[in-house]
Amino acid sequence: MLNKTRIEWCDFTWNPATGCFHKCSYCYARKIANRFSKNTGFAEFDRGKPDIHVVYEEEYCGDPYPWKFEPTLHRYRLDEPQKKKKPSKIFVCSMADLFGVWVPDSWIEEVFRACEAAPWHTYIFLTKNPRRYMELAEKGVIRPADNFWYGTTATTPETEFFWHDQLNIFVSIEPILAAFPDAKQPDQPDNGIQKVKWVIVGAETGNRKGKVVPEPGWIRDVVKACRATKIPVFLKNNLQNTWGEDLIQEWPEGMQTPQD
Repeated sequence: MLNKTRIEWCDFTWNPATGCFHKCSYCYARKIANRFSKNTGFAEFDRGKPDIHVVYEEEYCGDPYPWKFEPTLHRYRLDEPQKKKKPSKIFVCSMADLFGVWVPDSWIEEVFRACEAAPWHTYIFLTKNPRRYMELAEKGVIRPADNFWYGTTATTPETEFFWHDQLNIFVSIEPILAAFPDAKQPDQPDNGIQKVKWVIVGAETGNRKGKVVPEPGWIRDVVKACRATKIPVFLKNNLQNTWGEDLIQEWPEGMQTPQD
């Protein structure tokens, strides 16, 4: 089933795939997977040859993370969007990076087909590997649909953004870990922010040692760039104390706001 979520910019999360081989120090998903796994799969694996798994309905379906945070395709979940008849905003693979280098094209195509089977929803994808979007676009795999949104997670200004003039592209600056100095100069042609259709900004959460607390100026610079280029910006609730005034929470044109 789709999971109702506290993420402010969507209605539900849907995880037809889980697991990831990125090693982000701030990752919340790994902690959740390790905590709630019943460990019905293989607990140990060769780090030099990372395993990926496929789960069918009859296998381990009572365990949401049978191999903990090992990349896993849950085929029995692929029809879940069809069961939700009210149009919704769905964050696809909140517990995975569907576009990681380890993910077979076939997995991505299966997920895309599942989305197309329920076209009344809006599907929001997010990756730390935006080059995969371009590779898929060149192969003709990526979907240029109005209800598909492709995002890049950019925690620092050095992060490579993905841009494509025929796709709905956004950037999620979450957690924001540094100032984005180029954002103060939206007229610069190399400024990635001005090329996207939506910008999300959020702070690091949790109690990680070395947790980065954003400065108000970091947020102001991003908002200023978005205002100058007329890009909708969404400040997550965890920035309330940093921002110090009413949060700006905007959605792109054509994307319905989350359900009540």
